[in-house]
Amino acid sequence: MRKTAAMTAILISTVLAVTGCTPSERPSDLPDGGASAGQTTAAQQRTTTAAAVTTASGPACTADQVTVAGAANQKPTITIPANCAPPTELLSKDLTPGTGAAIKAGDPVQMNYLLVTWSDKKEVDTSFGTNPFSLTVGAGEVIKGWDEGLVGLKQGGRRLLVIPPAKGYGPNGSSPIKGNETLVFVVDAVKVGA
Repeated sequence: MRKTAAMTAILISTVLAVTGCTPSERPSDLPDGGASAGQTTAAQQRTTTAAAVTTASGPACTADQVTVAGAANQKPTITIPANCAPPTELLSKDLTPGTGAAIKAGDPVQMNYLLVTWSDKKEVDTSFGTNPFSLTVGAGEVIKGWDEGLVGLKQGGRRLLVIPPAKGYGPNGSSPIKGNETLVFVVDAVKVGA
C-alpha cells in the first residue's frame, strides 16, 4: 500500500512538473466556481496533457518538418511527419511571401484555408473551391492561433500554421475536432483590408 501511495505521489509530481501547474490552478477561461458540464477541470487537463506527452514520439516538430505541396491560390497537400511530436508552441512559416498589404490586428481579411488534424493526419475542412473565409483579425472571431498567426502575412501570401491545443480548441475540442488536437493549417491571404 505504501509503495502504491509513493508511486501515485511521484506520478502527480511528474504531471505537475511537466505541465508547470500547481494543484490549485484552473484554466483562465472558466468562470468562477469551476468547471460546468462539458468542461474539464484543471486536474483533468493536466492528466490529458501528461498522457499526450508520454505518447508523443521524438522531439517536437518544427515548421520545416511539415511539408506543403501546391501553388498559392490552389488547394495544397499537407504532409505531417511521423517521427516527431506535435509542437506545444504556435509555429508559422511563410510559404509564399505575398506582395500586398500585411495583415495587422483589426484588419478585415478574406482567407482560403485547408485544415489537417495532427493526430490522424486527415483533412477536416477547407475553403478552397468555395468562397474565401472572412474575419477581422484579433477580434476573437476565430481561434487564438489564427488571431496571432495571421499577423504579418501579406495579401497574396501563403502561410503554414501549426496550432497547439492551447491556441486551438483546447481540451474539449469542437466537433469534429477532438480535444487536445494540434491543428495544421495552410492559409492564403486573398484580401487584406476593406
